[in-house]
Amino acid sequence: MSTILPPAPGGSVAPNDPAIDTGRGTGLWKDAYLRLRRNPQAIVGAVIIGLFLLVAILAPILAPYGGDELPGRTAVTPTTIPGPGEIDGFPLGLDRFGGDVLSKLIWGARASLLIGVVSTALGLAGGMLLGVLAGGLGGWVDSAIMRFVDILLSVPSLLLAVSIAAMLGQSTYAIMIAIGVSQIPIFARLLRSTMLSQRGADYILAAQTLGLSRRTITMSHLLPNSMGPVIVQATLSLATAVIDAAALAFLGLGGGLPQTAEWGRMLTYAQAELGVAPQLAFLPGACIVITALGFTLLGESLREALDPKTRKK
Repeated sequence: MSTILPPAPGGSVAPNDPAIDTGRGTGLWKDAYLRLRRNPQAIVGAVIIGLFLLVAILAPILAPYGGDELPGRTAVTPTTIPGPGEIDGFPLGLDRFGGDVLSKLIWGARASLLIGVVSTALGLAGGMLLGVLAGGLGGWVDSAIMRFVDILLSVPSLLLAVSIAAMLGQSTYAIMIAIGVSQIPIFARLLRSTMLSQRGADYILAAQTLGLSRRTITMSHLLPNSMGPVIVQATLSLATAVIDAAALAFLGLGGGLPQTAEWGRMLTYAQAELGVAPQLAFLPGACIVITALGFTLLGESLREALDPKTRKK
């Protein structure tokens, strides 16, 4: 909750207090938004994410060629791969297939961000379902769900994702499902623990005194007040999902054609040309790192803004 400052000399209101400007206090999310606006780390993360989102959305306009097009295939030989600026019309050069590297990076942003967002949404939905059942019902339901979650957590997330993707086959949908399933136990444990910590709160005791049903208390009171840490974790998990998507594509589990534009797949086929064309590995790798950095910066800033125990003063 924001702190209300005393009036400035002469009866004027302290200019830096957003709560007094409106004549009333601010809520949790509004207060967090005001803190994020003053946090340089959050601004940098939001700018990075915003830029990559714009590139992904405007890919058909920004990219000179399609993601699967090979406009320079006649200029590529087994021993020669044109680099940046060596051929007019290809500012970042060509890859081993004759594809425009700039176009592939732009289309790769759309593919990587789509996989990251969808897989995180799947993990969030599955984790919330298990977390609500465990934290709301308790008893043997809680014990059974948590033992299942413990089994999933005993396997490293990337190894679990690789196993699921291998069973489902080589496709983009398999990668989304695999990464989503690997994130379910994280959200389930977090939501369940947050709901359990809220059970003894005064507003829950008051709702029980009024005779509200367990379902009403869980869905109308416990769940909404337990979503803050889950939303923060979802932001952080987006960074992990982008990296995991690139890792699965790097291992050849993403399906599609070899020349299909996706950052992880670009890294896969750049390994053979590291000695003659290192930019083919550096450029998609830099995109992956910067995107993950943006989500991490924003997620950590949101955590500090929502949690009074960890946020910076």
